Amino acid sequence: MASVKKTHHWYEYLWIWSIVFFALGFYNILFAWLGMIDFILPLIFAVFGGNKWFCNHMCGRGQLFWLLGHKLKCSRKKSAPRWMVTKWFRYGFLIFFMTMFATMLFQTYLVFAGQGSLRKVIKLFWTFKIPWKWTYEGSIFPDWVAQFGYGFYGLMVTSTLIGLIVMVLFKERTWCTFCPMGTMTQGICQVQNRLKKQEVQNG
Repeated sequence: MASVKKTHHWYEYLWIWSIVFFALGFYNILFAWLGMIDFILPLIFAVFGGNKWFCNHMCGRGQLFWLLGHKLKCSRKKSAPRWMVTKWFRYGFLIFFMTMFATMLFQTYLVFAGQGSLRKVIKLFWTFKIPWKWTYEGSIFPDWVAQFGYGFYGLMVTSTLIGLIVMVLFKERTWCTFCPMGTMTQGICQVQNRLKKQEVQNG
């Protein structure tokens, strides 16, 4: 019996996008703004599509973890601890992550308002300051644009490193179980499903 040949889709290669993003940010910090695509698109898919299609099919980092962990066998393929997949941890990590994001926005605002100066560093794990001066020597944009880039790039690098660590220690896409974007999109989908049920019951 002839085997069925699997059809490959273009979005299965979006792991390349993750590598390109970090490479561009290493070259010029202004490219870090491109990472907002990964913040906005999942929410758009969830709001208008009512599903997590982006997370399941188009997430470049999720694909990268799968490639490294499954195909290149860099993962121990162990189940994550129970506490890591609980609702309280997922939402707790989301709150923490959004707090760090808000702090980054506040630092950007200080530069925008002239109350702070541009800091050419990125923060790893929200603690360790790593010099990143070579990526920015000025541009036609005001300094707050670059400040956002430094903060956002550090956020993306940190979350990716966490994903790589849990990928090695546990299953390939363990990060996806508590990814802040995944938690937000799941929450949006749950709210939409409840509203639809209410409409059906009331109709």
